[in-house]
Amino acid sequence: MDVSRSNRIARGTWIALAALLLSGQAPVQEKRFLYVAVPGIRNEIEHGGMGVLVFDADNGYKFVRRIPTWTVAEGEKPEDVKGIAANASTARLYVSTTKRLAAFDLLTDKKVWEKTYDGDCCDRMAVSPDGRILYVPSFDKPKWYVVSGATGEVIKTIDVPGRAHNTIYSEDGTRAYLAALSSPTLSIADTKTHAVVNTVGPFSNAIRPFTVNGKQTICFVNVNALLGFEVGDLQTGKVLHQVAVEGFKTGKVKRHGCPSHGIALTPDETELWISDGFNSRLHIFDATVMPPKQITNIPVRDQPGWITFSIDGRRAYPSTGEVIDIKSKKILTTLEDEVGRHVQSEKLLEITFADGKPIRAGDQFAMGTKR
Repeated sequence: MDVSRSNRIARGTWIALAALLLSGQAPVQEKRFLYVAVPGIRNEIEHGGMGVLVFDADNGYKFVRRIPTWTVAEGEKPEDVKGIAANASTARLYVSTTKRLAAFDLLTDKKVWEKTYDGDCCDRMAVSPDGRILYVPSFDKPKWYVVSGATGEVIKTIDVPGRAHNTIYSEDGTRAYLAALSSPTLSIADTKTHAVVNTVGPFSNAIRPFTVNGKQTICFVNVNALLGFEVGDLQTGKVLHQVAVEGFKTGKVKRHGCPSHGIALTPDETELWISDGFNSRLHIFDATVMPPKQITNIPVRDQPGWITFSIDGRRAYPSTGEVIDIKSKKILTTLEDEVGRHVQSEKLLEITFADGKPIRAGDQFAMGTKR
């Protein structure tokens, strides 16, 4: 987090505290929870079963409860969870699968609506900062649905070459970033017109997970066949750098078919974290220099396919279920469900509550916040 933003938050906190003291009311206590959608590793229920698991981030990430999502008929396979998103102002949690998109009330855990689009659904979607709009990628089709956050109804569709996949909504709400499987080009949509206005690339291969900085000037992308990442200029559309992880061999991975599937920029934009499936590692790069410089690595308990961070930028959440202190690079604990299963998921985010109401929601993508 940049200093000016940190100072504004601190001033706001002290002003709010002073107002409460003058009014004779007790300060509001905030509580942080980690929401983990499962099965979030393909449809493998051994990693936590089905539903949305809630963990207490202020109490050692202890299991709190399981939110039911949908049932599976006997003999049928569970649906892969493909994405998770949340908005605090509307108190909504969204979960997508290969067959549906559903909205849940964060106050009651009850399902509000459930939709399919063109007979199927959905990949990794994103919600606007005000909670009014969702950008929902179709499942393996060249199309994004622009959807009402309140009702799930389609407002518009956007055609993008490739198989619609990963989606980022900018922090200022002006842009949506659309990455399609089998395409080496990142598309940028204007969220007022819901039309593609720019592209970045082509990168050296098809884009997989990606992230952007807070100023929306740079993107960092995983691409097929590369243990590492590439850097793109969001303003000129040019590819600036390719950075390969040094000192590690590549080989066959369990999932995703690419050496690095998972990339995360710390909120303060000082570090870039990269997944390494074959070596079951997270590689950390110094992002204060360009191109970023490799500095260390962390072994994890399985092959990672995603990384995100806590809202305050102090904890890392790889898909393998560890909770890692970002500063020390130490593993603090691991996620286990109510029956002791090791929980793993590529679809998780943090939500902060005060007086039982959501006040901040994290993102499944780990993006920079410096402006």
